[in-house]
Formats: sequence, structure tokens, C-alpha cells
Amino acid sequence: MATSMKRYGLVVIGGGPGGYVAAIRAHQMGMKVAVVEKDRVGGICLNWGCIPSKSLLRDAELFRLVQQGKGLGFTCDGVRADLKRVVARSRSVSSRLVKGIEALLKKSGIPIHPGTATVTAPGKVSVQGKAGGKPELLETERILVATGAAPISIPGLPIDRERIVTSTEAMLLEEVPERVVIVGGGAIGVEFAYYFNAFGSRVTIIEMMPRIIPQEDPEVTDTLTRSLEKQGIEILTGSRVESAQILKKREVDLQVKTPKETRTISADRVLVAAGVRPNSAGMGLEKLGVRIEKGFIRVDGNYRTGAASIHAVGDVIGPPFLAHVASAEGIAAVEAMAGKPGKPINYNAVPRCVYCQPQVASVGMTEEEARKKGHTVRVGKFPFRANGRALAAGNHEGFVKILVDAKYGEILGAQVIGHEASEQIAELCLAINLEATPEEILNTVHAHPTLAEAVMEAAAAAVERAIHI
Repeated sequence: MATSMKRYGLVVIGGGPGGYVAAIRAHQMGMKVAVVEKDRVGGICLNWGCIPSKSLLRDAELFRLVQQGKGLGFTCDGVRADLKRVVARSRSVSSRLVKGIEALLKKSGIPIHPGTATVTAPGKVSVQGKAGGKPELLETERILVATGAAPISIPGLPIDRERIVTSTEAMLLEEVPERVVIVGGGAIGVEFAYYFNAFGSRVTIIEMMPRIIPQEDPEVTDTLTRSLEKQGIEILTGSRVESAQILKKREVDLQVKTPKETRTISADRVLVAAGVRPNSAGMGLEKLGVRIEKGFIRVDGNYRTGAASIHAVGDVIGPPFLAHVASAEGIAAVEAMAGKPGKPINYNAVPRCVYCQPQVASVGMTEEEARKKGHTVRVGKFPFRANGRALAAGNHEGFVKILVDAKYGEILGAQVIGHEASEQIAELCLAINLEATPEEILNTVHAHPTLAEAVMEAAAAAVERAIHI
């Protein structure tokens, strides 16, 4: 039998970037809100994803910079990596941000109900704590499901979380594995490949598609492939793992089918980074009329499900699987609940970033997609080797590419590969969202010397006004 019932205007199930942001925005609009979280607020992103992984990648970048300092005019002898301290710093960064989110919720008077949620009836949420005992019953006018997604396993490659691991276990390794195989060449796989390689592991990426980060522009992925291979990372595309065997000497033998042959690859650790599955099961949603397809909750333009009082946002409703998208959807959903719907999210202006070195960032369509949709495309491109700031910093790899509709002058998409690409893409996202033209970017004076000048120069190239190339 449940304990005494607590009543709210909104119960948010899941305290990740979609859930906690939605809860705070709902409170700002006068709703009485509660959050149900089975682990820690911040979700995968703050605890086991975006934030701690970027701490690891920053340390890897610095370690490689010191190793290659001779080309910049300095030499450091006897430099070694202490992965235990690298991991500890990443956990500290994660913990600090999670505590910050807890403080923000507390400041807003939003209680966190720890445990696993089940929606037992319209407006009724049962919360089962980790310790067992009687569940806590919450009554609410509305429910927002923001439960995210989790890594998937693939046939023939059972995850044991010791030798065959997910990104969660990979970011806790306190010793550098001699050999690492990464199954999946998407953003997570490529980032961990860079991380382990920088600290001395021999890394192989196995990707089923013809290219790594296959959703991105082929010109970008080809440039990234050449760079990673130059760094010593083996990349096998069009390949798949057929079977895995964990040996007594605590290594893993993989049978890998490539376009040319079937070969055995041995590794000390195998990281499975082949995608995610939505966390939609076990909440009782289908019984209440919520439509779920292949695990994803179906929603309308205001993030309402088939059940009148239940909404959903973030990874649990499908791609793009990005924390910043979940947050934007969370805000949009609760504003719609409050009768204050704003401008719909422009998904064509959402940035996609990969934080290896060189970084990759993009927004909107690729050149291939734009042409398939019937656009006559003008391409403006500017290499960082012609950018003064990039040369001065010793980071002149890559380019900025802007795609423009030749008829209307609309910016259709943009790609950046190079140092701090994830920061430079923001200007291009804003341009697309505001329907700015390349001329308007060009006519905006950019500070000199900056990497951002490459964006201006690419815009100039798109309208045949390039000066520095």
C-alpha cells in the first residue's frame, strides 16, 4: 500500500538536461513541480556523458600538445600521464556540476523524489525507492517523461563491463590499455579513439558504414579520417564484428569481417559505441494510451503523447540524441502546457559536435543532402591554413564550409572541422535561425586575429568575394 499522496501541477520523470531544465522553466511560470530521478540529476550527460568525457578529452589534448611541444619551441622531458588523476578530475568536474543542478532545483523549491517511476493511472505516479519498501504516490495534473536513452549491445558482442565495455566503464579506466578496439565510429566512438590514442593505446575503430561519423559531410569525414590515421588510429569502415571471445589471459579476440577479408583482432578492452535505445519501458505508459514505436515515444508538435496529460521530450522521443535538444524541447513543452507556446524549435539550426582533435561541428544540411533536395548549391570554403590565428596557435588543420541556395541566398548548412570547431559553429546556427545571408555574415566585422574570421571568409567565398584565398 502506498504512503500519503503528494500533489503537484507537473511531475517530471527524469532529471537529465531535458527534465531538470523543463522543471525549472515550469517553476518560473508558476507551476508546482517535482522531479523523479532514479540516480542523480544531470542524467547521462552530466554524470557519464557530455561533461566528464570533455574533461578527459581536454587532458588528452594537453598531453599530446606537451608531447609535440618541440614544434612550438619548447621541450618537456619525462612527461607521463597519470590516468588515475585524469579520471579523478573528470569525476570532480561532473560532481561539481551535478551539485550545482541540485542547488538550482532547491533554490526553485523543486523537490527531487529518488526512485523509479511508474505511471499507474492518469495523473498518478508511483515512485519506488532503491531501498524497497512502500512506494511513494504522487498526484499531478501533468507528467513530462524525460528518461533519455542507454547504450545498446550488439549481437555477438556481449557487454560484460570489464573487458567489453560501454562508455561509462571506459571513462573510469585508471590504466592505459595497450590495445583498444572501438565498435562504432560515431561521435562517442571517435572521441574515445582520440582519448585512448593520445595516452598511448593502439586503437582500432570498426564501423559498419562506409565512413566514420557517417551522418556528416563526406569531405569532413574524409579529412577527419586522414587526421586520425595520421595520429596512429586504425579505421576499418564497411566492417563488422562477427564474434568475440574473452580469453583466459584476459584479452578479447574479435572476428572482424572487412571488405577485403575476415581477420582476428585482439584487444585488452573493447568499447561498444554502436548507438542507444530509449528508456521507455517499465513505466506503464502504453496502458494509458501513449504510443510507442521501436521504443520511442511518439509526440506531436507540442510534445504531447497520445495520453492527454502526458508529454515527453529528449532522447526518449528519438533523434537527434543531443543534450541541448532535450533542454530546448523541455522548455518548449512546459511553455506549451502553460499556454505560452513560443516559436517552434528550428531543428535545422541545431548544432552537432564531435570533440576529438580536430573537432567537427555542423548545422543544417550537408552538401549531398541539399543537392538531393533539389537546391542549386553555392559552396563557400575557407581553410584554417590561411587563417592567422590558427597558424599562430599551431592548429591550422581543417576548414569552414558554408552551403548557400543559389536562387534565394539562404544558408542551407555549414560544416567546420578544426580547432574549437564546436565554438565556431554557434555563429552559423544563429545565422540559419535568423535567416541571415552570407552577405550579412560578411558585412559583420569580425575581430582579428580570430578563428571566427574563417567563418566570415567562407561566407565571402560563397558570394565570390573572398579576399584571403
